[in-house]
Amino acid sequence: MQQEVSKTATSDDEKKGIACAQIVLTAKHGDPASVVVVVALPFDCFGQQLTDKDLPGFAEGASEGLKNSFDIADPVYGAYMLGTHSMWIERAQGTVKGHPELKYTVETACSILKKGAACWMAMASDEQALKTFEQGAVTMDGESAVALVPANAFVKKPS
Repeated sequence: MQQEVSKTATSDDEKKGIACAQIVLTAKHGDPASVVVVVALPFDCFGQQLTDKDLPGFAEGASEGLKNSFDIADPVYGAYMLGTHSMWIERAQGTVKGHPELKYTVETACSILKKGAACWMAMASDEQALKTFEQGAVTMDGESAVALVPANAFVKKPS
């Protein structure tokens, strides 16, 4: 998959990020299967430290890789805090390329951590799978959160 994604990389940093990306968790359940993947980008491999200002670009790049397997439509975005960590999130409708009958909710949540950046990605085949993904507890840099995605993650804040 990394070779497939690296063909579409447009910058040296993007190619380096793809080469350094590590899949640290893959979980599948059900039929059709819902899938959760966690991807990490260790800074010691990447050669530079990312900051919160880099989060949107990193996260958009991570979610871009899903377009190799899914036709994506109607994306919505959000930003929120989990403890001291800024989070970027995208939710879209997706169908498996070549199998339009296989419909998913595709969600990506990313953050910058002390030693790397991480994205949690769900390809949820039903509402229960999406709820399980969003309500899963997570610990980042020693800080625990009761849910990866709070209920208000996609609520627009008044300007």
